[in-house]
Amino acid sequence: MIFVPNDLRDPRLNLAIETFLLQEMQTDEPILLFYINEPSIIIGRNQNTIAEINQHYVDEHNIHVVRRFSGGGAVYHDEGNLNFSFIMPDDGQSFRDFEKLTKPIVQALHELGVEGAQLKGRNDLVINDQKFSGNAMYATNGRMFAHGTIMFDSDINEVVNALKVRKDKIESKGIKSIRSRVTNIKPFLPKDKQEMTTEEFSEEILLKVFGVEDLAKIQTYTLTESDWEKVHEISKNYYANWDWNYGKSPEFDIERTKRFPIGSIDIHFNVTEGKITAMKIYGDFFGLGDIKEVEDQFIGVKYEKEALKQVVDQLDVKKYFGNIDAQELFELIY
Repeated sequence: MIFVPNDLRDPRLNLAIETFLLQEMQTDEPILLFYINEPSIIIGRNQNTIAEINQHYVDEHNIHVVRRFSGGGAVYHDEGNLNFSFIMPDDGQSFRDFEKLTKPIVQALHELGVEGAQLKGRNDLVINDQKFSGNAMYATNGRMFAHGTIMFDSDINEVVNALKVRKDKIESKGIKSIRSRVTNIKPFLPKDKQEMTTEEFSEEILLKVFGVEDLAKIQTYTLTESDWEKVHEISKNYYANWDWNYGKSPEFDIERTKRFPIGSIDIHFNVTEGKITAMKIYGDFFGLGDIKEVEDQFIGVKYEKEALKQVVDQLDVKKYFGNIDAQELFELIY
């Protein structure tokens, strides 16, 4: 097995490294990649991004939102979370065999003293029925990867806040995440190991997986300048690309309703591939002009903060709705 060292924190590059190793590193030996991300939400390939996240919280806290190639549900990453990926040839038998492909991690945790770690259900690693690791797979052109998270010392409050969908009605045609109780590994380590950092924990897991006592004995591959050019190109085309991260979302319908002093405003709109395709505005407000003129301004616009705000700021809001300001209308729509 070959280990690829990496100390980046940007999920848009870390996932691109994984994709590069899958697509470009044509070797029969398994490759192991570890990475730690800045606060991020990683969306499953088939999910509706906007239905999975608390967009306002994400915006306020500068949390990255990145869609991965593999299926499954949305997960939250921060610097207390270690991510691992095994990249290998697809032998026709390993895909969906989560027990086989999480076994090295489970064994490493057992050797560290976390004896209760085990696979439960389809793809979760748990301790006492509390989930600390979600896992997913992806296969293409005779190669595959199996990747997962290890919540070592994550901020669990942030996990909940970032993934909590707003209470507004969202009827999604995408795949919804199944949210479970979660826990960190750190409290289950022996007392003498509970002061470890995520980086130190990563080194311990690495030594156990390779069965050595010295990092120098691990076979490694360092990305070349040419490799990095390809990694950045992959990141540009996918993980740093709004159309991939948001625009790939399935069609869904949103309804937003609020009562203002000027009356109620009830907005319905459809979003397909991340863009508004239809809008209807109802309410008992008293406005001037044809409300269809407002609806038409939003057709084709990305369901994204800056794009929507730009449209709202250009509207004569008081003309069409009465005595409310643009910011109030924007907060209703977004």
